[in-house]
Amino acid sequence: MLATLRTRTRALLMLFPALLARLGIVDKKKGEEAFDLAVPVMVTGGMRTLLRVADFLMVSLALGAEAVAGLELGFQYYFIPFGLSLALSSGTISVISRFKGADDHAKADFAVKQSLWIAILLAVPITVFTWFYAEPLIAILTNDPDTIGYGAIYLKIIMLSVSFRFWSMIAARALAGSGDTRTPMYVRLLTLPTNVALNALLIFGLLGFPKLGVAGAAWGSAAANTLAGVIFFGLLLSGRYSVQLRLGGKQWDTSIAREIVRVGLPLAGTRLSRTFGRFPFLFILGVLGTEVLAAYAIGRRVMLLALMPAWGYSTAASTLVGQYVGSGEEDEAADYGWQTLRIALATQLLIAVGVIVFARPIASAFDATNVDLTVTFVRVFGVGVAGFSISRTLRGGLRGAGDTSWPFYGGMLGTYVVRLPIAFAALPVGFGVTVLGVTVAPGLGWGLAGIFAAILADMYARAVVNGVRYWSGAWKAVARRSEVGASAD
Repeated sequence: MLATLRTRTRALLMLFPALLARLGIVDKKKGEEAFDLAVPVMVTGGMRTLLRVADFLMVSLALGAEAVAGLELGFQYYFIPFGLSLALSSGTISVISRFKGADDHAKADFAVKQSLWIAILLAVPITVFTWFYAEPLIAILTNDPDTIGYGAIYLKIIMLSVSFRFWSMIAARALAGSGDTRTPMYVRLLTLPTNVALNALLIFGLLGFPKLGVAGAAWGSAAANTLAGVIFFGLLLSGRYSVQLRLGGKQWDTSIAREIVRVGLPLAGTRLSRTFGRFPFLFILGVLGTEVLAAYAIGRRVMLLALMPAWGYSTAASTLVGQYVGSGEEDEAADYGWQTLRIALATQLLIAVGVIVFARPIASAFDATNVDLTVTFVRVFGVGVAGFSISRTLRGGLRGAGDTSWPFYGGMLGTYVVRLPIAFAALPVGFGVTVLGVTVAPGLGWGLAGIFAAILADMYARAVVNGVRYWSGAWKAVARRSEVGASAD
């Protein structure tokens, strides 16, 4: 019965790419392949983002704007190891998809174990550091004592689960690199509702559980991250999936590790440059007011949920481009990237319209301190959806071919050349910022108009860079030069 339900659900979903093909928007076969790979990742990512939205909703209802602001600041530091895990898992999906395309399944399995060892080396020091320095890290971004307290509590607790989060990302991307995006979805369908339930119980103190507020949000998420890591560990040990984790035998292969890091390093730079660039942006929002910071946090969480299809299509593009590059069919690989972008834009723009139209009831549900401002942030992010979709989907295609440098350049351009200079112009005229002992006053008094312009300009700058790079075809030469591991025996 369950199998029949899955079959019928899939058939119903496939009506969407079929309709787009009939309208001449996508190639039917390639659109369906991309959509089939993307949907489970959309569901997984959507549920993960829905969890974050639920966190902000519950904290907003329970504690107000200062707690929402603290949660946003703490979560940004959590984005540092999260970004590293995304980069590492992106190197994993690139390497595994190419090994699978070349029918070298033993090396694909070894790449999983290699990624796990790299993850451990990265995650443990991060956990220790943030446990001791959580409060000073939050205090860099705000002088509001309540916001600092809330942010530090969240950061210390959530970082305890970083190692498990790393492994979950690696396992999910390893399966995706072999063409299996459904198993990670099933795991998340179990762990994410568990996370939401735990957070509700611990934030509000329901059913006899202690009322922990922001700490409850952190403990619920940490427990769910741990559960997901344990489940993925068992699944990949079982040997019943397209890739597996083999604990015995050889533990390290420098050539495979180097290729995982080579692909992942620019992506780490992209993620970290964006994350570190977000800190001064959050500082600017804090200067404009705690209400502004809270409205931005809510608006961004809502739009991240709407942007989840781009994550799915990015993974689909990585898998399809990587597999066809691995089998030597470069032209087919290129066309799969473009076809994936077409269906991604069709999906994202439909969702963006819905979010923009219903921005007010969405913002009102959060009991936002300033509903009008929150609505405006939601709509501004909505206008940037097309840029985000182009940037993210084509980044996935480039990643599948092992060409991750240009997305890094686009990230640096968008954050440091476009977003931050415009955002600093939003500061009040005469407001001083001290950098390396030198005080400057970059404010031009643009206010919120400058913040909105900075957000949109950043999104579209990245889209231009990734779009031009993929269109140039230069990534094909990068794929030919990529050599992954000589031996994993």
